[in-house]
Amino acid sequence: MVERTSRFHFRAQLLRVEATQEFSYRRRDFGGFDMPFLIAILGVLGAAAFWWYRMKAMNEAARDVADVMGRVQGSVRRKKLRKQAALSPLTAIDDPVVAAATLITSIVSEDGPVLPQREAVIRAVISEIADKKKTDEAVIYAKWAAAQIDDTTVVIDKLAPFLRERLDVAERNDLLQMVNRAAQGGEKSLEISDQRILRLRQKLGFEVN
Repeated sequence: MVERTSRFHFRAQLLRVEATQEFSYRRRDFGGFDMPFLIAILGVLGAAAFWWYRMKAMNEAARDVADVMGRVQGSVRRKKLRKQAALSPLTAIDDPVVAAATLITSIVSEDGPVLPQREAVIRAVISEIADKKKTDEAVIYAKWAAAQIDDTTVVIDKLAPFLRERLDVAERNDLLQMVNRAAQGGEKSLEISDQRILRLRQKLGFEVN
């Protein structure tokens, strides 16, 4: 009886050892088979994530560039439209008297609106080269055109060459004197910058040192 019991315990232990070894073999087999596969899966996922983030960054950069280009193009279009709008009151001028009145009015109104006393001085200097009706028309248009354009340089660059082609040297010198008289008269004397006078003289065709 004791011998049978011993054989039973020995057989049970042997079965446990075999089961343990079989489990160990299977675990090694499982690990040896799955680790390379798992590494490959992780590699594919990592590469996919890398390219996804890269494409996302590229798309965001492209959108940023498109936004900047849109703003730049919009700004260029707005500047072009403003320039065209600024030139439109000047391109309609085809009369030297109106051109002279607009040029003078723009220069003397650069630092503020044309008040009644200064308008009277402008009318006085224009009346020296035109009759009353023409003077009234020229001054009215000049005030409107000067109010539409906030850059006196644009007016000088457009109208001075127009007048240079239609006035002789003596008349162009008279125009410079008219500008000076309009600036000195009115409510208070205005000082026109040397840079502005030099540009005007240059555009009128005089030599500038």
